[in-house]
Amino acid sequence: MAEAAAWHQVVAASMAHDLPGVPAPDPGQVHAQLTQPALGSHRLIWLATGADGGPVGIAGLRVFTSPGQEHLSELELHVDPAHRRLGIGSLLLAEVVAACHAENRSSLIAAAAADSPGEAFSERRGFSRALTLDHLLLRLDELPDADQPLTSDTAPPGYRLAGWTGTVPDEFADAFASAKTAMNDMPVGDMDYGSVAWDADRVRAMAKVIADRGDTLLTLAAVHDDGTMAGYTEVLLPQGSGPRAQQYDTAVVPAHRGHGLGVWVKTAMVRRLRAEHPDVVEIETDNAEDNVHMLAVNHRLGYRSYRRTLEFQLDLPSA
Repeated sequence: MAEAAAWHQVVAASMAHDLPGVPAPDPGQVHAQLTQPALGSHRLIWLATGADGGPVGIAGLRVFTSPGQEHLSELELHVDPAHRRLGIGSLLLAEVVAACHAENRSSLIAAAAADSPGEAFSERRGFSRALTLDHLLLRLDELPDADQPLTSDTAPPGYRLAGWTGTVPDEFADAFASAKTAMNDMPVGDMDYGSVAWDADRVRAMAKVIADRGDTLLTLAAVHDDGTMAGYTEVLLPQGSGPRAQQYDTAVVPAHRGHGLGVWVKTAMVRRLRAEHPDVVEIETDNAEDNVHMLAVNHRLGYRSYRRTLEFQLDLPSA
């Protein structure tokens, strides 16, 4: 797919300029992003080329389709640094906004690195800053030896650990869906993400989307003695393996908070990575700056802040 190679070329150049030290997605990840369906959405893409036919800019629009998110769309936009300040980003954004109107979207969200050209571009184009995310890294080689506890190995009374790779086992599917819904009270600043109701079919569909694009999802869950799922944590291994894992959701159901379950399951995940995936040397996560509880959990585990992302939102009047 020639478009995927062109897309990767622009994204890699843009990230190298704006986010030095942050690995860009590899060509395989970009190809999967553009060819595999996302959960509860469809995607529109644009590629801008220069006079010589070479790629100079890209835009992607994720149009959410799940109940509770029918108003929402999400923008990804990159312009090759060598071709900036020529109006390419503005032309791409105009096409995206027109598509939003055609799709009856009332809200367009976008992310930009703090203090980057993307931040200034978003503010000039009428986007409102709605959320600040603090990105953190946990270096596994800087933690205690594998036979030493990070925090505590002792399960909180009344709970046990369950884990799986990929699709949730049938015995936990309904309980996992209920725990997923607990993420709806996560601090999101002024962002209007809507809300999503999870059920067993949706959690299975999520796992299939991840597997189809070549990634591996690891999950550990805290299960209460009464059979309910009290909390969980997920880590993604892009393209199955590699030096940097991505933290996905970590959540504790409101009725089970205050027992240290978040620290417990995240500690267990570090041990699992060390045992099963020794090639992983670091985990990246992000938290809203007002999510003080999860930030405290991550700092306690040894995560350190290393950059910030700003989430913007553009309200789209009816056409």
